[in-house]
Amino acid sequence: MKVLFILRHAKSSWKDISLPDHDRPLNKRGKEEAPLMGKLIRDEDLMPNLILSSTAKRAHATVELVIEESGYEGKVKYYRDLYAAEPEAFIRALTGLSDDYERVMVVGHNPGLEQLLEVLTGENQPLPTAALAEVQLPIQNWADLSEDTEGKVTNIWRPKEI
Repeated sequence: MKVLFILRHAKSSWKDISLPDHDRPLNKRGKEEAPLMGKLIRDEDLMPNLILSSTAKRAHATVELVIEESGYEGKVKYYRDLYAAEPEAFIRALTGLSDDYERVMVVGHNPGLEQLLEVLTGENQPLPTAALAEVQLPIQNWADLSEDTEGKVTNIWRPKEI
């Protein structure tokens, strides 16, 4: 059994409309909610073995704040392909992983993350900014992950509900 954590980046700023979407930073709320999720990860023993993230500035900043608060000490891999990605891009990134990683977190954007959750579990769940979903995957090897995998949502944490 593998565990996939799906974390949507924290709330981003639209203050500077001249910035390309990829370069938008977190806003004040985002800078508060990302550490909140890091604390949750630490307190609820949700620590991943590996983090895969979009290269977008807001995703990168979310990862940094989550790491700082959670105490995560593992690797983080940033992929341009995960910026504004469809579910297939996440699945492709995951299927190439070593099976030594039991618990992996992906950090990215909607609508791709909500679609990924639905593809892997059949559940249509909203993932507002900084939301974290935990998915149990009935696979032993990441290479076996596909759109036909029938995972199960075990929990979803949304910052406003914590």
